[in-house]
Amino acid sequence: MLTGLRRLRENDAIRLMVRETILNTNDFIFPIFAVEGENIKEEISSLKGNYHWSLDRLPEIIEEVKKAKVRGVIVFGIPDHKDEVGTSAFEENGIVQRAVRKIKELDKNLFVITDVCMCQYTSHGHCGIIEGERVVNDKSVEIISKIALSHAKAGADMVAPSDMMDGRIGAIRDILDANGFDYVSIMAYSAKYCSAMYGPFRAAANSSPQFGDRKTYQMDPANGREALREIEADIIEGADIIMVKPAMIYLDVVKAAYDTFNIPIAAYNVSGEYAMIKCASENGLLDERASALEMLTSIKRAGAKLIITYYAIQASQWLNEN
Repeated sequence: MLTGLRRLRENDAIRLMVRETILNTNDFIFPIFAVEGENIKEEISSLKGNYHWSLDRLPEIIEEVKKAKVRGVIVFGIPDHKDEVGTSAFEENGIVQRAVRKIKELDKNLFVITDVCMCQYTSHGHCGIIEGERVVNDKSVEIISKIALSHAKAGADMVAPSDMMDGRIGAIRDILDANGFDYVSIMAYSAKYCSAMYGPFRAAANSSPQFGDRKTYQMDPANGREALREIEADIIEGADIIMVKPAMIYLDVVKAAYDTFNIPIAAYNVSGEYAMIKCASENGLLDERASALEMLTSIKRAGAKLIITYYAIQASQWLNEN
């Protein structure tokens, strides 16, 4: 007898009852770009529908996040000054530190994650300390740890180091614990690939390298098994959540991580993935809602528990309509 698989697709009711993967607003984390200045809500040309926000206008976007029932945000800062060692990244009154304090004033229950890196804050645009034309590991880890501590002091619930330096998770865990922040968790950008999909973000964060590239510290896009070694190392060092970045074009890595490790997995639905759907829909080539929700569902189906996405608010609104 022919297997009748179509019978369970006959109408909406049965399709919903047997659906394996359910996307909901608890899955999403929304990126916020905080900038210096006043009265700034400036659309990011490379990320349409997303904005640079000055601190005095953060109440607007936090209200949108709350109405959409999104539980968490990740904060990126764009400073007004840069130097060789990214000093503004760990200053007490740096842009991220003040943004975190402001967000917690607005909603103490919103889960606030901070991106911990140096690229936006260094004059050379790399994610660490430069000696000659080389990004050196251990000196970079010292600064990255200081940045994480400054974010914890500002009130961050979770820090997310995105630099891909070896040993930084253990160093961050040590410095947080030594300063009484043992309750602050770490989301490790564990499998962060040197991807062409970051282009729109680099324009948004003004973080492009001034020379060379990031191939010596971010992962080779051709390598999948190596990602599992990176993830395992971060778990051993104390990561609470691991991340795969990008998400959509690295679903095989998300799935492999899910099958291998018993730890929550995050995936970053990066700027290029967002922009592809946004641009295609604006040109009448795709249905934006259907395409975005299908993309996000695929990321969750592969095993991601959390999805960082520029579609977080809009996708949540679509889901809340159902």
